[in-house]
Amino acid sequence: MTTSRGTRPANAIDQTRRMLSLVTYLRERPGARVADVARAFGVTGDELIADLELLPMCGTSFRGGDLLDIDTDGEHIWWHNPAALAAEAAQPLRLASDEATALLVAARAVATLPGLREGDRQALLRATAKVETAAGETAEASSRLSVTFESEGGVFADVDRAISEGRRLWIRYWSPARDEVTEREIDPIRLVSVGHTYVEAWCRRSEARRTFRLDRVAEIRILDEPSEPPRIEPRDLSAGLVQPSADDPEVVVEVGPAGRWVAEYYPHEGAEELPDGGLRITIRTPAPESLRRLALRLGPDGRIVAPVELAESARRAAREALAAYGEDGDGLFGTGAATGSAAPADTAGAGAAPAGA
Repeated sequence: MTTSRGTRPANAIDQTRRMLSLVTYLRERPGARVADVARAFGVTGDELIADLELLPMCGTSFRGGDLLDIDTDGEHIWWHNPAALAAEAAQPLRLASDEATALLVAARAVATLPGLREGDRQALLRATAKVETAAGETAEASSRLSVTFESEGGVFADVDRAISEGRRLWIRYWSPARDEVTEREIDPIRLVSVGHTYVEAWCRRSEARRTFRLDRVAEIRILDEPSEPPRIEPRDLSAGLVQPSADDPEVVVEVGPAGRWVAEYYPHEGAEELPDGGLRITIRTPAPESLRRLALRLGPDGRIVAPVELAESARRAAREALAAYGEDGDGLFGTGAATGSAAPADTAGAGAAPAGA
């Protein structure tokens, strides 16, 4: 997130801190001007409006009147119920035993994450101790439970730390489209969550902005070199992480009734109904080879129709996979007819390939 002061992009923790400060700031300044508040917090007007749209979802509880009633006319900001956060209006927080258990187990697990800043770790441990005191016997029961994070947890902590400290990262990253592991140095920009957790970064290998999925990072190191990504506008991810353009290559996939989920899972330009209840789906993607894995995942429930080169590639991959298990793929992939409709002569046999997204 690029700020109006040209400061380093903020991560999720920075945004949370800013919004907590924003609550106090607005309570003391009724009718504050949007431009003045944005300038005070070093953000653009649009970024401030986005924060203001989120604040009404926050409060002391989800009961009526406890959520923050904040709105703006684009020029001024109005807080209609500041008394909702007044000390005399606060109600003691009550947690059910299962809620207290989940909170304590999660807090203890997060406190063990590598890369967590020591100040944050100590603050978390102090808060955990207070919850343990209040929870009584429930706290004792929760101590018998533990959570071990997979590697993504450690990767997240290292990326978050690198963003906060303005340092470059070295990663070994698995690319499913090419089925290879590469080494890269990246300047992290921000962490985003769109189904999975990703780091948006400037890749020094490709000299371009790239998005890396954290659970595909095989190894990571924080470098001493400063992170210096070019000043670029963050991508708008409101429509999802994958946003094909009109210039991207077109791939046509036919699926049977059991493969109709593809139209719900993949952004596509069109989905034509087939007589047997299947679909002919047109997908644009900057990396057509990545859909070869989709074909392998679909197996007999789908096939790539076009381009022919990609269909042949999917068929070869299927044969190689079957050969590894000592099976002949001719019977399964010989016709490529996965939807019950006849395959075009130039694509017959090109696809009932199995492939994972």
